[in-house]
Parts: sequence; structure tokens; C-alpha cells
Amino acid sequence: MEGFKAFLMRGNVIDLAVAVVIGAAFTAVVNSIVKGLINPIVGAFGTKDLEKYRSCLKAPCETNAAGDVIHGIPILWGSVLSAVLTFLITAAVVYFLMVLPMSRYLARKAAKDAKAEEEQAVAEAEEILLLRQIRDELVARRGAAVEGGGSGSSA
Repeated sequence: MEGFKAFLMRGNVIDLAVAVVIGAAFTAVVNSIVKGLINPIVGAFGTKDLEKYRSCLKAPCETNAAGDVIHGIPILWGSVLSAVLTFLITAAVVYFLMVLPMSRYLARKAAKDAKAEEEQAVAEAEEILLLRQIRDELVARRGAAVEGGGSGSSA
């Protein structure tokens, strides 16, 4: 039971669950854009419903009232076009509203971190230089005290 609890509490599982929920909600938004915006634009050139775009591979294509094919082999390229448009819109929204801003944020953060590391390195270099100067001064004073103290004791 402990292992199962650890598995559920891992960050990746929670992130995945959130992504699935957001993805499901986002699907409804994309579908409404396709049906409410894209389909009417396409409808200006033909039929408003992309699902109705089809060709007949083996004529004559006939369907009953329920939409079942009675004769012929229809190619439903309108539904494929609708799915492709939905995918492209989803990909564009994800890229421009999520990926691109996050990339810019991470790039700014990396530049800020690099600048902070550089400033830290400069500060450490100055500190080391100062410590060397202090050490050299102490060595010089000790050397002067030994020379001065050694001459006084021999006299």
C-alpha cells in the first residue's frame, strides 16, 4: 500500500491527471471554434457542415434516412478535413498560448540565473583577491617583526 501511495503522490501522475482534465475542457472549446467559426467560413464557399463533404468512389452512392450507406462506396473527406482543422487549431492554441510564453519565461529565467552566477563568480574572485592581500600583509608584518625582534634580542 505504501508503494501505491508513493506512486500516486509523484508529481508526474498529478501533472498527467491535470493535463487530461484540462485537455477534455479544451476539446470542447476547440470543437465550438470549429463548429461556430470555421464551418461557417467554409460554408460561405459550400455547405456549412464539413461532415457533408464526400465523394463517391463507386457510384451511385445512396444513403437511407439514418445515414447508413445503401449503395456505393462513399469517401468522407469532409470529416477528415474537420479533424485536421481541429488538430491544427488545437496545436496552434497550445503553441501560442502555452509553449511559446513558457519558452520565453524559461529563457529569461536562464539569462537571469546566468547573470546571477556571473556576479557571484566576480564577487568570489574579488573576495579571494582581498584575502590574498590580507595574507600577504600579515606575512610581511610577521617577517618584519621577526627581523626586528631577532636584532633586538642579539644586542
